[in-house]
Amino acid sequence: MSQYILVIDEGTTSTRAILFSPMGEMIASAQKPLTQHYPAPGLVEHDAEEIWQHSLSCATQMVNKAGGAQHIIAIAITNQRETIIFWDRRTGKPVAPAIVWQDRRTADICATLKDAGHEKMVQEKSGLLLDPYFSGSKIGWALENWPQLKQLGENLAVGTVESYLTYRLTGGLHITDASNASRTALMSIGQNGGWDDDLLNIFNVPQHILPEISDCAGQLGHSLPDIFGGAIPICGMAGDQQAATIGQGCLAKGQTKATFGTGAFILTQSGTERPYSDNKLLSTIAWQLNGERHYALEGSVFVAGSLMQWMRDDMQIIAHAGDSEALAKSVPDNGGVFLVPALSGLGAPYWNPHARGIISGLSFAATKAHIVRAGLEAMAHQAHDLKTAYAADGCDWGELRIDGGMVSNDWMAQDLADILNIGVERPYFIETTALGAAMLAAVGANLYQNLNEAAIMRGKIHQFTPNMTEQSRQNRLDGWTKAVALAMK
Repeated sequence: MSQYILVIDEGTTSTRAILFSPMGEMIASAQKPLTQHYPAPGLVEHDAEEIWQHSLSCATQMVNKAGGAQHIIAIAITNQRETIIFWDRRTGKPVAPAIVWQDRRTADICATLKDAGHEKMVQEKSGLLLDPYFSGSKIGWALENWPQLKQLGENLAVGTVESYLTYRLTGGLHITDASNASRTALMSIGQNGGWDDDLLNIFNVPQHILPEISDCAGQLGHSLPDIFGGAIPICGMAGDQQAATIGQGCLAKGQTKATFGTGAFILTQSGTERPYSDNKLLSTIAWQLNGERHYALEGSVFVAGSLMQWMRDDMQIIAHAGDSEALAKSVPDNGGVFLVPALSGLGAPYWNPHARGIISGLSFAATKAHIVRAGLEAMAHQAHDLKTAYAADGCDWGELRIDGGMVSNDWMAQDLADILNIGVERPYFIETTALGAAMLAAVGANLYQNLNEAAIMRGKIHQFTPNMTEQSRQNRLDGWTKAVALAMK
């Protein structure tokens, strides 16, 4: 009898369910777009009920494809991380909009806490910085500004997306895996740390509304029998970037991956010893197994694939995201045009929530091809900013493993190799976030003894090597530096 792993991959712009074989082969998938809500500048929300309904619909399709719940050996969940959801414990129903990781409504709160001298403590305990990107300030803001949350009292439950989906699937199990918990700025991430009173206090978040912190793999819970026609064990959970790190096989200290999805996120595996950064990089939990935590040093870029979506849907510069590669190739260079995609502020290493996107160097000679090329070039420029910060922290990259929807663009993958001046490795199967979640579930279901054994699921790779003169590289980087300075004025 065939047995499969079902991965629910709940992203920022879409919800997917993917059926994997125990060897990592994708059997089938289903996907639905997720509605983006922008109620005001800087505010980004999702409908949490839509998240659940889309996840349920896509997962049910995959269970049916497998031939029924009896053919699913394990469920894995991976998710957009810092997005926070509020629901009623009695019903599991959401009681407010989900506040998305891109949302900047708490910028002033974070600035006030920073001015009061709290950032050193936050970084020391949580590995994070005081920025509206993280969940803690979002929760505190919602508790203060949405009366319906206070009215629920002890019946209010709060969690990140995987916590919410697990609650709905199991009918009331309120847990969060350690990788997602480490992104809230409410957790002390040391080997024995948990929800931290000092962190909870500065954000005004009561601990009783939060879930229990769990491992990323194991027998974490079971779905209700009536959801899929039989109970299925939930055996793996991780935030999307940590899952991609696992899916890329970055299991040894120093190995680095970059995921270019809605945003771009680069993680360098650090082993069981927590890393510290003097250059505004983040320390985060990569995974927790059998109570032992592995860590990563992370750099976060807020806008990557969402730039192409913006160019397509709002600016109508391109008809399809895939058109960007042909347009970039149609001109010999960027014509002096630089695009800084600070549409949600700038992430690492700048952490400037007030920066705004700009296009500089325009002239009558500039065409839409130059603008689109500049947008793609910004991916390598932002990655180079992070590489410089990693090097300053003593963690320079020897190679980079890339994944995510954007990297199917060969031109962009080569541009990364050229600007970073290192080898870039892309797997043939680029959906490594879902694959990493499947690897965790495979370990949790005892199909493999550990992640190193499960790494056999990764498959073949394609290599890109640098092919740019030093002068050309430096000219690009100089132009980018000037453009970023304009964006932060």
